[in-house]
Amino acid sequence: MEKLLAAAVGAVPGGAERPGQKQMALAVADAMKTGEHLLVQAGTGTGKSLAYLVPALLSDTPVVVSTATLALQAQLVNGDLPRLAAAVEPVLGKKPVYALVKGRHHYLCLAKLDSSTVDEPDLFSAGADDGPKWLGQAGKLGQQVQRIRDWAQTTTEGDRDELDPGVDDTAWRAVSMPARECIGAQKCQFGPECFAEQSRERARAADIVVTNHSLLAFDSMAGRHILPDHDVLIIDEAHELAERVTSATQAELTTSALDTAARRARQHIEAGAYERLVEASDSLAVALGDARPGRIEQLHGQLREALTIVDSACRFAIEAIGDIKNDDPSAVDKQPAKVNLTQITETAQRLLEEAAHDVAWVEKDDRGNRRAVLVAPLSVAGTLTETLYPERVVIASSATLALGGEFKAVARSLGLPLDEKPEAGLRWTSLDVGSPFDYPKQGILYVASHLPRPQMSGLPDAAAEELVELVQALGGRSLGLFSSRKAAERAAEVVRERTDLTVLLQGEESLPLLVKRFKAEPDTCLFGVMSLWQGVDVPGDACQLVVIDRLPFPRPDEPLLAARSAAVDAAGGSGFASVSVPHAAVRLAQGAGRLIRTLGDKGMVAVLDSRLHTQRSYGPFLRKSLPPFWYTTDPGVARSALKRLKESNEK
Repeated sequence: MEKLLAAAVGAVPGGAERPGQKQMALAVADAMKTGEHLLVQAGTGTGKSLAYLVPALLSDTPVVVSTATLALQAQLVNGDLPRLAAAVEPVLGKKPVYALVKGRHHYLCLAKLDSSTVDEPDLFSAGADDGPKWLGQAGKLGQQVQRIRDWAQTTTEGDRDELDPGVDDTAWRAVSMPARECIGAQKCQFGPECFAEQSRERARAADIVVTNHSLLAFDSMAGRHILPDHDVLIIDEAHELAERVTSATQAELTTSALDTAARRARQHIEAGAYERLVEASDSLAVALGDARPGRIEQLHGQLREALTIVDSACRFAIEAIGDIKNDDPSAVDKQPAKVNLTQITETAQRLLEEAAHDVAWVEKDDRGNRRAVLVAPLSVAGTLTETLYPERVVIASSATLALGGEFKAVARSLGLPLDEKPEAGLRWTSLDVGSPFDYPKQGILYVASHLPRPQMSGLPDAAAEELVELVQALGGRSLGLFSSRKAAERAAEVVRERTDLTVLLQGEESLPLLVKRFKAEPDTCLFGVMSLWQGVDVPGDACQLVVIDRLPFPRPDEPLLAARSAAVDAAGGSGFASVSVPHAAVRLAQGAGRLIRTLGDKGMVAVLDSRLHTQRSYGPFLRKSLPPFWYTTDPGVARSALKRLKESNEK
C-alpha cells in the first residue's frame, strides 16, 4: 500500500505526503482487514480523501464513498479520482474505474420527456409582454423544456449537472422522475435507454462508487438495492450523516401537495373521488391556518379531523385508480398519481398514530405562504445501528468528529454502542490524526469575556462596538458568522456607518458572487448566517478574521432538537448537555474552520459570546472541540495582533 500511496501523493499538486495522511491510510486498511468500524478525525489540509481512497483500491469488491456536499462529490469525481486512477495504474497493473451514483430525479426521464406537453407552441410561444403573467412564465418554461429536448439528442449520461446553462426546478421536474413514481425499467418502453439505470449499471462495474448521504440513507433503509454490492463503506463529512438520515426519514403534508396529487389523479378517478380530495385539501387548509406553529404535543381538534379526512379521501382515490398493468399505456401517468396519494396517506397515518418514536410539528413562514405539518424520528441512532453497519465495514471521517476531545457524542449519534464489549458487527475504534497546520502559531482564538452574556435576539450594542473595533484593526478581510439574519443585518448596518470598509451581506446578492467578491477585494467584510458557517472556503489572506456573534446552540423553538432534549431529561439525563452542547460544538468547529485553510494562512477567530470562557459546565468542552489556537480574552492583545497583521499585509 505504501507504493500506492507514494504514487497517489506524487500526482497531487505539491507532491508531498501530509502529516497524518499515512497514519490514516494505514488505519483505514486495518479496519478493512479486521472488520472493525473506524471513526477517524482528520483536520483540514490532511488530504483525507487520498488517505481513504488509496486503501479502498486494494479492496476485492467495490467500495462506496458517501459525501454530504456537492462540492466534495465534485472534487472526488472531477479531481481526486481521475488523478489517482492515472497515478496508480502502473502500480496496480490496471486503471481503477470509478462511477457517480445520484438519485433518480437527477437524471432525465425519457418517458416523462416523451409525454411532456409543456412546450405546445399555441400556448407558450407568447412572451411576458403579450399576455398575463402566467403566460410569460409558461413561455419561459416551454423554452427551457425545448432546450432539454435538444440536449437529450446529444447527452450520453442525462445528468442535470451537464446542462449548461441550467434550467430551473419547475422545468426539470417536468422531465425527471422521482424514484417512487417510476414504473420500473421492465414496464417502461424507454427502459433500455434509461439514464438512471445506465448510471447504476456503470456503478456495478466500478471499483469506487461515489454517492451522497441522502441516497445512502434511502439505500440502507430499502434493503440496499440501489447501490452495488459492497463490503466497505466510507462516509466522508460524517458529522452530517445523522442529520441527512433524519431528513430522509422526515415527511411533511401541505395543501399544495394534496392539490397536486388530486390534479394528477383526476383523469384516472371518478368525479366523486376527486371531490373528496378537494374537500380534504380545504379541510387541511383550514386546520393549518388555525394551528399554532411549533411542536404538536398531542394531536386533537381540527387538525386530527383534517388528517383523518385526508387519509380517507386518499385511500378511496388509490382504490379507484386500482392496479396498474404492464401493458397499460397510461401507466406513466397513473403510477406517479398513485404514488403521490400513497405518500400523503402514509404521512397522514403516521401523524395520526402519534408514535412515541416520532416528533410532529407545524411550520409557517413569516408571510403565511408556507403552512405544513411535519413528522420526523426522535432519533435515527437505532435506525443506523440496524441498517448501516451489518455486513460491511464502515469508515466515518470528518474534520469535526472528536467533540470535547472525545468521539462519544458522534458515535452515539451514529448508532455505535458506547459499552466496553459491543456485540459482534458493532465493534469500533477511533483515531485523530491531527492536522498539518501549526494552529498555535497560525491562529488566535479570542473570546470577548468582558461582554455581557447575550440575552436578546439580534446583535447587542456592546457586541456591535467590539465588532467594529476588530474589523477596523485589521482593515477588512473579515468573515462574520451570525446566529440570525437580524444580527447579520445589524452588524452590516453598524460597520457601514462607523467605517469606510465595504460590507457584503448575505441576501443582497447571490452567495457565489458575494464570496467571489470577498476573495478578490481585501478591504471587505462578508456577513451572513448558517450557510456561511459550513460552505465557504477562502484560503489565503482574503479571510484573516472570523467573527462569531454567539454560541450556535439550537433555538428553543426548534421542535426536533427540543423534543430530543426533553426525552433525555425525562430519562434522567441532561438534554442540554447531550443534545444542545454537541450541536453547538459541531457548528462552532465548522465556523472556526473557515479561518485556517492552508499552511500559510494566519488570523483570528473572535467569539463575541463570553459564555465560551465563563461557563465552566460547557465552555471547556466547546473550546476542546476547536483547533488548538493560541488563546486570549484580552481585547487589547486581540486588537494589537490584528493591527500587526494589517501592517504585514500592507508591506
